[in-house]
Amino acid sequence: MTLNTERARATFAEGEDFTVGLEEEFALLDPERLDLVPRFDELYTAAQRDPLLADSVCGELIASEIELRSGRCESFAEALVAQRERRRALFALASEHGVALGSTGTHPWSDYREQAIIDTDHYRRVEEGLKYVAWRNNTFSLHVHVGIRGADRAVLVCDRLRPVLPILLAISANSPFLDGRDSGLHSARTQTFTRSFPRCGIPDAFGSWSEYARYVEFLVRTRSIVEFTQVWWSVRPHFDFGTVEVRICDAQITADESEGLAGLIVACVAQAARELDEGLPRVDLPRRLIEENLWRAVRHGLDGELIDLERGEPYPAAEALERLLAWTAPARAELELPVALPTSNGAQRQRELLAAGRSLREVYATTVAQTRETYARPPAGGRRAEEEVRQ
Repeated sequence: MTLNTERARATFAEGEDFTVGLEEEFALLDPERLDLVPRFDELYTAAQRDPLLADSVCGELIASEIELRSGRCESFAEALVAQRERRRALFALASEHGVALGSTGTHPWSDYREQAIIDTDHYRRVEEGLKYVAWRNNTFSLHVHVGIRGADRAVLVCDRLRPVLPILLAISANSPFLDGRDSGLHSARTQTFTRSFPRCGIPDAFGSWSEYARYVEFLVRTRSIVEFTQVWWSVRPHFDFGTVEVRICDAQITADESEGLAGLIVACVAQAARELDEGLPRVDLPRRLIEENLWRAVRHGLDGELIDLERGEPYPAAEALERLLAWTAPARAELELPVALPTSNGAQRQRELLAAGRSLREVYATTVAQTRETYARPPAGGRRAEEEVRQ
């Protein structure tokens, strides 16, 4: 990682619009009990012997979690092909080692006090700096990187995406259970991570790269951070990759949902860039207003109401996806971005199972089975179908 803001500016200047990178985080589970198990080091070591996985898996805070990365791809279609190949390899590797993989925003019952922080320089710094806040953060999410050429454009795209973040969260909410009980929230992950970590959640509107760089340099000068990834905003310019990184969403139960959500995020970034380039005006809303929608998304997901912040009026959160699809229609058509998502999110479906009489463990077992069946499946039509996705 680097904190050289001028070098980061150069990375954006040399970048390309709308490259895509996907990052999915999975829980490592005992296949019978479905408890979290600290098997990351074992799987990581084994992955180094697989050419496909060697540079694609990494650690993410706790030893019972693994992250899978597509790497930089020239298009969303290419990223899907890359990530599908890597998923199949990872799920096969995990199965060989007697590990199951889960994909909800939180684990429903495993005790955070029993989870070990992985032994890397970065996460040792995170633990030392945050203590309980880091220990409590046993969460799993989806991150999407989208290339944006030009550092000022990247910051201005992030600014335009601020009001969109709670809407994406409502659509993706998939963590209703924590500590062995129904939390009453739709995204307990967000409450645990986003609203606890410093420099996290909805960022300010910075307006320019120089202003954003000035903020980062202030953090360095005051010994608040030593690497830019300690700025954990839910949307941020990534110094090393020259991308806008969207980090607001819970991990998704099924591969189809993860892909649909990723496509929607790429469309949101591209639409924001499109409107910026066309000179369409925007209003930089105060963070306190956007935070109202963030709380509504955390608490009620798609079941409650969100606020149309331009009009100052509430609307049914169930309309969230329809509204984002309407807004992003030009970008989706231009980039040929498929977006297919169910009408109910993961939190709603898990609660429906609980209400139907399933136990918490039975509900989670259902999600783990769906994750295995969808993330590890071969492509429909075999390799030829994947070649067609590339075209």
